[in-house]
Amino acid sequence: MDSSKHLITSVLLTILIVVIGTTGYMIIEGWDIFDALYMTIITITSVGYGEVHEIGKAGRLFTLFLIIIGVGFVIYVAGAVVRFMLEGQIRVILGRRRLNKKIDRLKNHYIVCGYGRIGRLLCKNIQKKPIDLVVVEKNEELRDVMDKDGVLYILGNAADEAILINAGIKRAKSLVSVLGTDTENVFLILTARQLKPDIYITARASNEESKAKLRAAGANKVESPYEIGAISMSQRILRPTVTNFLDQAFDDKRQDIHMEEMSVSPASKLINLMLKDSGIRQNYNLIIIAIKKLDGAMLFNPSFESVINAGDTLIAVGEAENLKKLEKVLNP
Repeated sequence: MDSSKHLITSVLLTILIVVIGTTGYMIIEGWDIFDALYMTIITITSVGYGEVHEIGKAGRLFTLFLIIIGVGFVIYVAGAVVRFMLEGQIRVILGRRRLNKKIDRLKNHYIVCGYGRIGRLLCKNIQKKPIDLVVVEKNEELRDVMDKDGVLYILGNAADEAILINAGIKRAKSLVSVLGTDTENVFLILTARQLKPDIYITARASNEESKAKLRAAGANKVESPYEIGAISMSQRILRPTVTNFLDQAFDDKRQDIHMEEMSVSPASKLINLMLKDSGIRQNYNLIIIAIKKLDGAMLFNPSFESVINAGDTLIAVGEAENLKKLEKVLNP
């Protein structure tokens, strides 16, 4: 039985003893409910203020019974209360230590600063992939939400250097700033850039005017959720079939069609091969719709003579299982 259930059971049994004691004095001595309740309480708590009325032999025997049963049980309940409080604190401390140990072992992870509506949705989508992430959130009321979602987190101000260091920024691959205001995001970006100059930073902008300031502070990529939402809605109106295809391609529940990007490792056996010789189409039934070269150039609808080089990123469409097989070949 856990401590909370144990405490509830103990309290209910204590109430039962009080009811039995009060009823007993009322029946045996003929007292009113107030005097009977008063006598019961001072007896089981061993206060010893004295009897409220002259008490008979039967009443004394009942009092002895109440002392033996009640006093010991009240002490037991008091211990249950202390245990409940201590275990609650210990659970929080041990839970925090476990989280810190997991965070300390992370490398090339993502740090998401802010767990509001956008931050939470962002983390849920990132968690669909085997990507490590740490959330930094200052609102302690979101602790239970983050525990429920199963994310690693640190409570504190994301712009605080010590908090970012605890989140492993020196080992992190990327930082995402989705705090409530653009001002908070600017301060966070400045701090993060100072702690790790080469970290890739994505920031949220509330309005168009803030984008330039966020880029000036050091953000590599600035996105406006409102702008993205508006563009997405317009595309659904202008190109409904295309957007429906993309929705299906990014739906993790589907297995028949999927779109994925895969980097090419120097250890891959497909390096320096043309697409026509790679066997991607024949062996995995996949279509390569684009190749991003190491210098950032994007080849859309690459020809069958396009060469796969180390450091390239292939964007492929096909069945999810075949995409996983190709990814293993590209990253053995």
